[in-house]
Amino acid sequence: MTTTQADTRRSADFAAVRGLAAADMHRVDSLIRQRLSSDVVLINQIADHIIAGGGKRLRPMLHVLAANAAGYRGEHHIKLAAVIEFIHTSTLLHDDVVDESDLRRGRKTANALWGNAASVLVGDFLYSRSFQMMVELDDMRVMRILADTTNTIAEGEVLQLLNIGNADVDEASYLNVIERKTAVLFAAATELGALLGGLPAEQQVALRRYGMQLGYAFQIADDLLDYVSDAGTLGKNIGDDLAEGKPTLPLIYALQRADGEQRRSLRHAIEHGGLDSLDRIIAAIRDSGALERTHERAVMHADAARDALRVLPDSPWRDAMATLADYSVQRSF
Repeated sequence: MTTTQADTRRSADFAAVRGLAAADMHRVDSLIRQRLSSDVVLINQIADHIIAGGGKRLRPMLHVLAANAAGYRGEHHIKLAAVIEFIHTSTLLHDDVVDESDLRRGRKTANALWGNAASVLVGDFLYSRSFQMMVELDDMRVMRILADTTNTIAEGEVLQLLNIGNADVDEASYLNVIERKTAVLFAAATELGALLGGLPAEQQVALRRYGMQLGYAFQIADDLLDYVSDAGTLGKNIGDDLAEGKPTLPLIYALQRADGEQRRSLRHAIEHGGLDSLDRIIAAIRDSGALERTHERAVMHADAARDALRVLPDSPWRDAMATLADYSVQRSF
Protein backbone atom coordinates (compact mmCIF):
# COMPACT_ATOMS: atom_id res chain seq x y z
CA MET A 1 0.00 0.00 0.00
CA THR A 2 1.38 3.41 -0.99
CA THR A 3 1.55 6.36 1.41
CA THR A 4 -1.31 8.04 -0.44
CA GLN A 5 -3.45 4.90 -0.24
CA ALA A 6 -2.70 4.54 3.48
CA ASP A 7 -3.64 8.18 4.09
CA THR A 8 -6.87 7.69 2.16
CA ARG A 9 -7.74 4.59 4.19
CA ARG A 10 -7.00 6.34 7.49
CA SER A 11 -9.21 9.25 6.48
CA ALA A 12 -11.98 6.87 5.45
CA ASP A 13 -11.77 4.94 8.72
CA PHE A 14 -11.93 8.11 10.78
CA ALA A 15 -14.79 9.43 8.65
CA ALA A 16 -16.72 6.21 9.34
CA VAL A 17 -16.27 6.71 13.09
CA ARG A 18 -17.44 10.30 12.85
CA GLY A 19 -20.38 9.18 10.77
CA LEU A 20 -21.46 6.71 13.44
CA ALA A 21 -21.34 9.43 16.10
CA ALA A 22 -22.65 12.21 13.83
CA ALA A 23 -26.22 12.43 15.13
CA ASP A 24 -25.12 12.75 18.75
CA MET A 25 -22.21 15.04 17.89
CA HIS A 26 -24.51 17.40 16.00
CA ARG A 27 -26.50 17.79 19.22
CA VAL A 28 -23.28 18.24 21.19
CA ASP A 29 -22.13 21.02 18.83
CA SER A 30 -25.50 22.75 19.12
CA LEU A 31 -25.31 22.62 22.91
CA ILE A 32 -21.74 23.95 22.86
CA ARG A 33 -22.85 26.97 20.82
CA GLN A 34 -25.81 27.54 23.10
CA ARG A 35 -23.88 27.33 26.36
CA LEU A 36 -20.91 29.38 25.14
CA SER A 37 -23.19 32.36 24.73
CA SER A 38 -22.58 35.27 27.10
CA ASP A 39 -23.71 38.88 27.37
CA VAL A 40 -20.02 39.83 27.50
CA VAL A 41 -19.08 40.63 23.91
CA LEU A 42 -15.42 39.61 24.13
CA ILE A 43 -16.35 36.15 25.42
CA ASN A 44 -18.62 35.67 22.41
CA GLN A 45 -15.91 36.84 20.01
CA ILE A 46 -13.30 34.44 21.37
CA ALA A 47 -15.85 31.63 21.66
CA ASP A 48 -16.85 32.10 18.00
CA HIS A 49 -13.18 31.99 17.04
CA ILE A 50 -12.72 28.73 18.94
CA ILE A 51 -15.78 27.11 17.35
CA ALA A 52 -14.74 28.23 13.87
CA GLY A 53 -11.36 26.61 14.51
CA GLY A 54 -13.09 23.25 14.28
CA GLY A 55 -10.94 20.38 15.43
CA LYS A 56 -11.98 16.76 15.58
CA ARG A 57 -13.88 17.05 18.88
CA LEU A 58 -12.15 13.79 19.72
CA ARG A 59 -12.69 13.84 23.49
CA PRO A 60 -16.45 14.49 23.42
CA MET A 61 -16.79 11.98 20.57
CA LEU A 62 -15.01 9.39 22.72
CA HIS A 63 -17.57 9.97 25.44
CA VAL A 64 -20.45 9.59 22.99
CA LEU A 65 -18.96 6.37 21.61
CA ALA A 66 -18.31 4.95 25.09
CA ALA A 67 -21.81 5.78 26.33
CA ASN A 68 -23.37 4.07 23.32
CA ALA A 69 -21.02 1.08 23.63
CA ALA A 70 -22.16 0.83 27.26
CA GLY A 71 -25.79 0.67 26.15
CA TYR A 72 -26.77 4.11 27.42
CA ARG A 73 -29.98 5.44 25.88
CA GLY A 74 -30.60 8.64 27.82
CA GLU A 75 -29.70 12.30 27.22
CA HIS A 76 -26.97 13.06 29.74
CA HIS A 77 -24.15 12.01 27.42
CA ILE A 78 -24.83 15.05 25.23
CA LYS A 79 -24.32 17.47 28.10
CA LEU A 80 -21.30 15.58 29.43
CA ALA A 81 -19.69 15.59 25.99
CA ALA A 82 -20.06 19.38 25.88
CA VAL A 83 -18.60 19.65 29.39
CA ILE A 84 -15.58 17.59 28.32
CA GLU A 85 -15.03 19.81 25.29
CA PHE A 86 -15.25 22.97 27.43
CA ILE A 87 -12.64 21.60 29.82
CA HIS A 88 -10.37 20.67 26.92
CA THR A 89 -10.78 24.02 25.19
CA SER A 90 -10.06 25.94 28.37
CA THR A 91 -6.78 24.06 28.75
CA LEU A 92 -5.87 24.92 25.15
CA LEU A 93 -6.45 28.62 25.79
CA HIS A 94 -4.23 28.48 28.86
CA ASP A 95 -1.62 26.30 27.10
CA ASP A 96 -1.24 28.76 24.25
CA VAL A 97 -0.58 31.58 26.70
CA VAL A 98 1.99 29.58 28.66
CA ASP A 99 3.68 28.35 25.47
CA GLU A 100 3.42 31.77 23.76
CA SER A 101 1.95 29.97 20.73
CA ASP A 102 0.58 31.94 17.82
CA LEU A 103 -0.76 29.07 15.70
CA ARG A 104 -3.19 26.24 16.47
CA ARG A 105 -4.97 24.07 13.91
CA GLY A 106 -3.48 26.28 11.22
CA ARG A 107 -5.11 29.46 12.58
CA LYS A 108 -4.02 32.32 14.80
CA THR A 109 -4.46 31.52 18.48
CA ALA A 110 -6.81 33.53 20.65
CA ASN A 111 -3.90 35.00 22.60
CA ALA A 112 -2.25 36.13 19.36
CA LEU A 113 -5.44 37.95 18.38
CA TRP A 114 -6.79 39.25 21.70
CA GLY A 115 -3.85 39.02 24.07
CA ASN A 116 -2.92 36.81 26.98
CA ALA A 117 -5.22 38.31 29.58
CA ALA A 118 -8.36 37.80 27.51
CA SER A 119 -7.38 34.22 26.66
CA VAL A 120 -6.75 33.28 30.29
CA LEU A 121 -10.02 34.85 31.46
CA VAL A 122 -12.11 33.21 28.74
CA GLY A 123 -10.41 29.93 29.62
CA ASP A 124 -11.59 30.50 33.18
CA PHE A 125 -15.10 31.21 31.86
CA LEU A 126 -15.11 27.86 30.05
CA TYR A 127 -13.95 26.05 33.17
CA SER A 128 -16.66 27.64 35.29
CA ARG A 129 -19.33 27.04 32.65
CA SER A 130 -18.36 23.37 32.53
CA PHE A 131 -18.88 23.09 36.28
CA GLN A 132 -22.27 24.81 36.05
CA MET A 133 -23.33 22.17 33.54
CA MET A 134 -21.91 19.38 35.70
CA VAL A 135 -24.01 20.49 38.65
CA GLU A 136 -27.13 20.41 36.46
CA LEU A 137 -26.64 16.64 36.09
CA ASP A 138 -26.90 16.30 39.88
CA ASP A 139 -24.68 13.20 40.07
CA MET A 140 -21.92 13.27 42.64
CA ARG A 141 -20.07 10.42 40.88
CA VAL A 142 -19.82 12.48 37.70
CA MET A 143 -18.74 15.60 39.57
CA ARG A 144 -16.07 13.70 41.50
CA ILE A 145 -14.53 12.23 38.33
CA LEU A 146 -14.46 15.57 36.52
CA ALA A 147 -13.30 17.58 39.55
CA ASP A 148 -10.42 15.15 40.10
CA THR A 149 -9.62 15.23 36.38
CA THR A 150 -9.42 19.02 36.10
CA ASN A 151 -7.22 19.18 39.19
CA THR A 152 -4.90 16.54 37.76
CA ILE A 153 -4.70 18.42 34.45
CA ALA A 154 -3.62 21.55 36.31
CA GLU A 155 -0.91 19.56 38.07
CA GLY A 156 0.26 18.24 34.71
CA GLU A 157 0.53 21.77 33.34
CA VAL A 158 2.72 22.80 36.27
CA LEU A 159 4.89 19.70 35.91
CA GLN A 160 5.39 20.41 32.22
CA LEU A 161 6.35 23.98 33.06
CA LEU A 162 8.95 22.69 35.50
CA ASN A 163 10.37 20.39 32.81
CA ILE A 164 10.90 23.11 30.22
CA GLY A 165 14.57 23.59 29.51
CA ASN A 166 15.52 20.51 31.56
CA ALA A 167 17.65 18.15 29.44
CA ASP A 168 17.72 15.58 32.26
CA VAL A 169 13.99 14.75 32.06
CA ASP A 170 13.65 10.97 31.67
CA GLU A 171 10.96 8.84 30.06
CA ALA A 172 9.10 8.25 33.33
CA SER A 173 8.86 11.98 34.03
CA TYR A 174 7.66 12.64 30.49
CA LEU A 175 4.97 9.95 30.79
CA ASN A 176 3.87 11.37 34.13
CA VAL A 177 3.26 14.74 32.47
CA ILE A 178 1.28 13.42 29.52
CA GLU A 179 -0.80 11.18 31.78
CA ARG A 180 -1.86 14.18 33.84
CA LYS A 181 -2.03 16.70 31.02
CA THR A 182 -3.70 14.62 28.31
CA ALA A 183 -4.56 11.03 29.12
CA VAL A 184 -6.71 11.70 32.21
CA LEU A 185 -9.32 13.61 30.19
CA PHE A 186 -9.51 10.77 27.64
CA ALA A 187 -9.92 8.38 30.59
CA ALA A 188 -12.64 10.51 32.19
CA ALA A 189 -14.52 10.72 28.89
CA THR A 190 -14.68 6.96 28.47
CA GLU A 191 -15.20 6.14 32.16
CA LEU A 192 -18.16 8.52 32.28
CA GLY A 193 -19.67 6.72 29.29
CA ALA A 194 -19.42 3.44 31.20
CA LEU A 195 -20.89 5.09 34.28
CA LEU A 196 -23.90 6.40 32.38
CA GLY A 197 -24.46 2.97 30.86
CA GLY A 198 -24.50 1.34 34.30
CA LEU A 199 -21.75 -1.11 33.43
CA PRO A 200 -20.34 -3.29 36.21
CA ALA A 201 -17.18 -2.12 37.95
CA GLU A 202 -14.85 -4.33 35.89
CA GLN A 203 -16.09 -2.85 32.63
CA GLN A 204 -15.96 0.69 33.98
CA VAL A 205 -12.32 0.14 34.92
CA ALA A 206 -11.63 -1.31 31.47
CA LEU A 207 -13.18 1.67 29.69
CA ARG A 208 -11.17 4.05 31.83
CA ARG A 209 -8.04 2.05 30.97
CA TYR A 210 -8.94 2.27 27.28
CA GLY A 211 -9.18 6.06 27.51
CA MET A 212 -5.95 6.36 29.47
CA GLN A 213 -3.97 4.20 27.04
CA LEU A 214 -5.49 5.98 24.05
CA GLY A 215 -4.49 9.31 25.58
CA TYR A 216 -0.91 8.12 25.96
CA ALA A 217 -0.84 6.89 22.35
CA PHE A 218 -2.40 10.07 21.01
CA GLN A 219 -0.02 12.45 22.81
CA ILE A 220 3.13 10.44 22.04
CA ALA A 221 2.13 10.35 18.37
CA ASP A 222 1.44 14.10 18.52
CA ASP A 223 4.90 14.75 19.92
CA LEU A 224 6.38 12.62 17.16
CA LEU A 225 4.53 14.68 14.55
CA ASP A 226 6.46 17.74 15.69
CA TYR A 227 9.53 16.25 13.99
CA VAL A 228 8.08 14.38 11.00
CA SER A 229 5.18 16.50 9.80
CA ASP A 230 4.64 19.91 8.24
CA ALA A 231 2.72 23.00 9.34
CA GLY A 232 -0.19 22.26 7.01
CA THR A 233 -0.68 18.80 8.50
CA LEU A 234 0.21 19.55 12.09
CA GLY A 235 -1.67 22.83 12.40
CA LYS A 236 1.14 24.46 14.37
CA ASN A 237 4.67 25.56 13.64
CA ILE A 238 7.15 22.74 13.09
CA GLY A 239 9.66 22.48 15.91
CA ASP A 240 7.42 24.34 18.36
CA ASP A 241 8.18 21.82 21.11
CA LEU A 242 11.91 22.26 20.55
CA ALA A 243 11.60 26.06 20.41
CA GLU A 244 9.84 25.97 23.78
CA GLY A 245 12.50 23.70 25.29
CA LYS A 246 10.05 20.83 25.82
CA PRO A 247 11.89 17.51 26.29
CA THR A 248 9.40 15.23 24.53
CA LEU A 249 9.99 11.52 23.89
CA PRO A 250 11.84 11.83 20.54
CA LEU A 251 14.40 14.10 22.21
CA ILE A 252 14.64 11.91 25.31
CA TYR A 253 15.27 8.81 23.21
CA ALA A 254 17.75 10.65 20.98
CA LEU A 255 19.74 11.78 24.02
CA GLN A 256 20.03 8.18 25.19
CA ARG A 257 21.81 7.11 22.01
CA ALA A 258 23.46 10.24 20.63
CA ASP A 259 27.25 10.51 20.39
CA GLY A 260 29.23 13.23 22.14
CA GLU A 261 28.75 16.10 19.70
CA GLN A 262 25.13 15.31 18.91
CA ARG A 263 24.38 14.89 22.60
CA ARG A 264 25.79 18.35 23.34
CA SER A 265 23.68 19.85 20.52
CA LEU A 266 20.52 18.16 21.78
CA ARG A 267 21.09 19.28 25.37
CA HIS A 268 21.79 22.84 24.23
CA ALA A 269 18.61 22.88 22.14
CA ILE A 270 16.48 21.78 25.09
CA GLU A 271 18.14 24.09 27.59
CA HIS A 272 18.09 27.19 25.39
CA GLY A 273 15.18 26.60 23.00
CA GLY A 274 15.13 28.30 19.63
CA LEU A 275 15.18 26.86 16.13
CA ASP A 276 18.63 27.96 14.96
CA SER A 277 19.80 24.35 14.73
CA LEU A 278 16.47 22.66 13.92
CA ASP A 279 17.74 20.82 10.84
CA ARG A 280 20.75 19.50 12.72
CA ILE A 281 18.64 18.45 15.70
CA ILE A 282 16.12 16.63 13.51
CA ALA A 283 19.02 14.85 11.77
CA ALA A 284 20.40 13.78 15.16
CA ILE A 285 17.00 12.48 16.24
CA ARG A 286 16.61 10.50 13.03
CA ASP A 287 20.14 9.10 13.20
CA SER A 288 19.53 7.82 16.72
CA GLY A 289 16.44 5.80 15.75
CA ALA A 290 14.39 7.87 18.21
CA LEU A 291 11.53 8.38 15.76
CA GLU A 292 11.02 4.64 15.31
CA ARG A 293 11.27 4.02 19.06
CA THR A 294 8.75 6.77 19.77
CA HIS A 295 6.33 5.34 17.22
CA GLU A 296 6.73 1.86 18.73
CA ARG A 297 5.93 3.26 22.19
CA ALA A 298 2.77 4.93 20.85
CA VAL A 299 1.71 1.68 19.15
CA MET A 300 2.23 -0.21 22.42
CA HIS A 301 -0.27 2.07 24.15
CA ALA A 302 -2.71 1.89 21.22
CA ASP A 303 -2.59 -1.91 21.41
CA ALA A 304 -3.26 -1.77 25.17
CA ALA A 305 -6.25 0.51 24.52
CA ARG A 306 -7.67 -1.93 21.99
CA ASP A 307 -7.15 -4.86 24.36
CA ALA A 308 -9.11 -3.09 27.09
CA LEU A 309 -12.20 -3.13 24.89
CA ARG A 310 -12.45 -6.93 24.98
CA VAL A 311 -14.68 -6.85 28.05
CA LEU A 312 -17.40 -5.05 26.07
CA PRO A 313 -19.96 -6.88 23.93
CA ASP A 314 -19.59 -6.65 20.16
CA SER A 315 -21.11 -3.51 18.66
CA PRO A 316 -20.37 -0.90 16.00
CA TRP A 317 -19.54 1.48 18.85
CA ARG A 318 -16.87 -0.80 20.27
CA ASP A 319 -15.45 -1.29 16.76
CA ALA A 320 -15.31 2.48 16.31
CA MET A 321 -13.33 2.85 19.53
CA ALA A 322 -10.88 0.20 18.34
CA THR A 323 -10.54 2.11 15.06
CA LEU A 324 -9.63 5.25 16.98
CA ALA A 325 -6.84 3.35 18.74
CA ASP A 326 -5.36 2.54 15.32
CA TYR A 327 -5.95 6.05 14.01
CA SER A 328 -4.20 7.67 16.98
CA VAL A 329 -0.83 6.30 15.93
CA GLN A 330 -1.24 5.95 12.17
CA ARG A 331 -1.25 9.73 11.82
CA SER A 332 2.47 9.91 12.51
CA PHE A 333 4.06 7.34 10.21
